[in-house]
Amino acid sequence: MCWVSPPQFHNLQELRHSASLANKVFVQRDYSEGTACKFQTKFPSELESRIERTLFEDTVKTLNNFYAEAEKIGGQSYLEGCLACATAYLIFLCMETRYEKVQTLVRGRTQIEPILLDFD
Repeated sequence: MCWVSPPQFHNLQELRHSASLANKVFVQRDYSEGTACKFQTKFPSELESRIERTLFEDTVKTLNNFYAEAEKIGGQSYLEGCLACATAYLIFLCMETRYEKVQTLVRGRTQIEPILLDFD
């Protein structure tokens, strides 16, 4: 036997209040220049009175620069591609790609940034 619960209705003000208490803010992707990994520098309203607008924008711009550098095609990218094809992609069990190295760098930076963005 299956029981169906009645629909729940929420007060819009209650939802806004609970959303304002959230500890996470999501920064949207920016597809204005294609599908490259880039984030919008638009300041989220949830961060008002929590951090300075310029600090947020500078942080996002720095992260965007890291990803832009990771996606550049150069000699290292071609070499990685050739080695991947020659070894049936087994080479990536032994080494990090250029993109993975940048992701590690970004992870390290975002480990530091929450100190500036501590909401608790």
